[in-house]
Amino acid sequence: MSDAGMVFETIHGRVQPLEWLVLAPHPDDAEIGAGGTLVRLARAGRAVGILELSRGERGTQGSPEVRVAECARAAGIMGLAWRGQLGLPDGELRDTLEGAHALAAALRAVRPRVLVVPHHRDRHPDHFGSYHLSKRAVHLAQLAKADLPGDPHRVSRVLLYQGNADIIPNVLIDVADVQDVWAQSVLAHESQFSGAAISETVTPEIVERRRARMTYWGTMARVRYAEAFEAEDALLVDPLTL
Repeated sequence: MSDAGMVFETIHGRVQPLEWLVLAPHPDDAEIGAGGTLVRLARAGRAVGILELSRGERGTQGSPEVRVAECARAAGIMGLAWRGQLGLPDGELRDTLEGAHALAAALRAVRPRVLVVPHHRDRHPDHFGSYHLSKRAVHLAQLAKADLPGDPHRVSRVLLYQGNADIIPNVLIDVADVQDVWAQSVLAHESQFSGAAISETVTPEIVERRRARMTYWGTMARVRYAEAFEAEDALLVDPLTL
């Protein structure tokens, strides 16, 4: 498959069916919220990827050109099968029909089994806007009569990841063994994490701050570090694994 005629741009790897896809409102959001899980899956031979919804062009630090290079570098560190950018306007991510059509077409192209999206309780407007945009796009992608390129695709599972606000997760994933690679992937976004602190996330202390959360969730799961997610639908669990 190729992305010829599609609205998204491939910046790493090739368009292919993915096991997991993380939607990132801006470059670096996926690494911060779900990077350890992606590294762990990639190491297990699973095809995983990230789709940036915007280029982060309104961010205080960095430029779209610098940030796309950082995204490509981080993708290589993580072992992603694919990374793309949708190019929606930074600061204006919300549930629009045009944006949902573009995202739904991308979902049909890379056909993720599990889709990971920002939590709707996040304080950042682009993050909770991305959540609502993804809900419409997931619905459109599966409709046989939707006016979209590609064959219909039904996402099997949607998980929400932690961004700038606390969440009450019902899925915890052990990421203790991939901490070094995860930290390298985050710090590959040098324009955001090597200069002055702009916010609680755009700061040189980002790894320390996120690792504190991982330590907390790891304590809940009785492991060293864990990433936290929320499944909106009930998970079917084999009692023999409990």
